[in-house]
Formats: sequence, C-alpha cells, structure tokens
Amino acid sequence: MEMTHKIPVGISACLTGQKVRFNGGHKQSRYCLDVLSDCFDFMPFCPEVAVGLGVPRQPIRLVGDVKAPRAVGTNDPSLDVTEGLLAHGRRVGNEMAELCGYVVIKGSPSCGYERVKIYQENNYPAPGGGRGLFVQGLMETNPVLPIEEEGRLNDPVLRENFITRVFAFYSWKQAVEADPSYHNLLEFHACNKYLLMAHSYDGYKQLGRFLAEAHEQPLEDAMAEYIRRFMAYIGQPAERKTHVNVLMHMMGYMKKALDSECKQELLESIEQYRRGEVHLVVPLTMLKHYLKRHGSEYILNQAYLDPHPHQLGLRNYI
Repeated sequence: MEMTHKIPVGISACLTGQKVRFNGGHKQSRYCLDVLSDCFDFMPFCPEVAVGLGVPRQPIRLVGDVKAPRAVGTNDPSLDVTEGLLAHGRRVGNEMAELCGYVVIKGSPSCGYERVKIYQENNYPAPGGGRGLFVQGLMETNPVLPIEEEGRLNDPVLRENFITRVFAFYSWKQAVEADPSYHNLLEFHACNKYLLMAHSYDGYKQLGRFLAEAHEQPLEDAMAEYIRRFMAYIGQPAERKTHVNVLMHMMGYMKKALDSECKQELLESIEQYRRGEVHLVVPLTMLKHYLKRHGSEYILNQAYLDPHPHQLGLRNYI
C-alpha cells in the first residue's frame, strides 16, 4: 500500500503530549507520535476542556445507571457534565465525518472505550463498567468508526487489527463513499474478500449473500448496511488458523502454475506459521513472491496482501 497522504484520525489530546489532564499532566504516546504519525494525521480532542472544565480541574467520574451513567465531579457531585460530553461527542461525529479512526485514553469517564468504572451508591464500581460519555456520543453518530484504547496498541494482534480497520475504512471512503454506485460497492467487496475471510468466514459468506440482492435496495441503504456489517466483521481479530485458511486459499490460485518443489516450500512455510514457529510475514512474503509471477489481477488486488504499509511491520509480530 502506497501512502499518498495521511489519514485523518482522532486522538485524545493528552496522548499527543498536551497538558490537559485534570492534574495538568499528559499521557503522551510515543508509538502514536513516532510511528503512527507517519501514516495518520492525528486530530487531538479533549472533551473535558471543550465542555468548560479547566486545567487543572476537579476530576470527574461516572455514577449511577450502567446503561445511562452521569458524569459528575468526584469531590462535588453537583458538577454534572453529562449532557455536555454526550453533545460534544455527537457534534464531533457529525462535523468530523472525515475521521477514519480514533485513539482514546483508557479508563477515562469521557474518552474511555470500554470497562470504564461506573460507581454505585455504595461507592464501588459496577461489574463490567461502561463507556466514556464523549465516546458514547461519538459512536451514536458514527457507529462504524474504528476506536481503540492507546494501551491496547501494545498487543500485536489488537494493534494490527485496529490499523487494518482504519485503512479499510479509509479505502471505503475513497472508493465507495466518494463515488457511490453499486459497481463500486461490488468492487470494494471483491478486493476485500480475503481480508473478510481472515477475520470472519461467516461474515465473508453473509456479505456475499447480502450483495447478491443488494441492488433491490436503495443504494444509500445498501451502502449503510454493508459498511456496518463489514466493519463489525473485520473488528473481530484474525486468528492464526484463519490466516492459514486464507493463505491456503490464495495458494490455490497457483496450484497449476507452481512446480512441486515450490509448492512444498510454500506449504512448509505456512505450516511453520500454523505451528507458531514463525510470524505471519514469513509465509506471506513467500506467497506474495509467487503471486507476482503467477497470480491473476483479481488475487493481486486483494487488500489482505497489503492492508497497511509494510513499513509499519505489523505482521512481523503476529
């Protein structure tokens, strides 16, 4: 994948080094600033400052109903910024439709994506927790937006999954949203079949059946339903066994072109990956080598082969 320009991605302002936390500090992410900034045009937001809370400030926390918590002051519960945070999230979702992803801070009552503590009357958090209110409002207006907590980017599988989703959503916006047509919708699906298969074989089959009848729906409805389901399916992290399945399927396109020695070499590389002896980049590099010689235009255009720039090295660790 060649980058022509950076992809717009939202980020909690404290992760960029801005001193906007309640204590006047920050939570600067070197990975975001030093690595992902080569691909992403980060747009920082601090919803707590946006709703009028100063720096430094009284911390807030979520309390009450786990399905509809309130954001109130930790020391002074009369401070209630619930509606402000929700409204700001909805406003960003509506006005920043170009965003293709969002990196948030873990545990924040405004920006936390999941498992945020929601305190009950006994002053103990409810089991499971909830979601920060700014993120909740954001997702109400942009439910397919890829969102991930910065701390989870330390996990190689979750990191690769999030960045794959960002690039896939960006591709959707460029290929289909910018020029809506049933043809472009079908072309997008054709290029992403094996990416879908790696994340959800059921999703791969379900979306194929959906598109077989999609022309009977208004185009806008078909597009909305497709991208909702597509992003949900690829939100499921791919596993070693699903990667192996895709590699074997793609190898099948060359079964008549490869001699027995090349086939055996490629099969052994895939088997080494299946056993956990090498990372995905090893069989994938060999597969791509043979596909460049013997693959069809259809298989060479598969997003699975290059879902993100190779310079990020994401498949070197999964």
